[in-house]
Amino acid sequence: MPSVDIAHYKDGDFLVNYEEKVFEDVKAEPGEKALITFHTIAFEGSIGLVNMLQAKRLQRKGFETKVLLYGPGVQLGVQRGFPTLGAEAFPGHLAVNKQIKAFIEEGGEVYACRFALQALYGQTEKALIEGIRPINPLDVMDLRLLMRREGALIIDTWTA
Repeated sequence: MPSVDIAHYKDGDFLVNYEEKVFEDVKAEPGEKALITFHTIAFEGSIGLVNMLQAKRLQRKGFETKVLLYGPGVQLGVQRGFPTLGAEAFPGHLAVNKQIKAFIEEGGEVYACRFALQALYGQTEKALIEGIRPINPLDVMDLRLLMRREGALIIDTWTA
């Protein structure tokens, strides 16, 4: 049987060269915009968290950044917690909520479709994280079209 004769890794060891950057650090030109859409089932995978991190990164690079929650994606914007709202039941439980709040605090805009809130999930606008703007379902397409017209980078997230 072959043997592996290397020392065990220890905390603080590097496994990859994380400092090497291959591409230039792109910053937004004045007036550039970005839209990230979420039509995804909340918490079934990492996409909600990953794309909120992407939204924050785009915002920090100078893009006027908007997030659109529609369909099952509106669940990402609903207040959570256990045993009370805002209480984290376990580490990471409220990771997406915290990212949304931080994104809004940094000037990002988040919109949630009223149709999905009420018709699909029986939620009210008061259930949304403070700062999320509820919109008419007809605004979902118009927001996308306006952002397209303005030459925005659009990242669509679909998992359901």
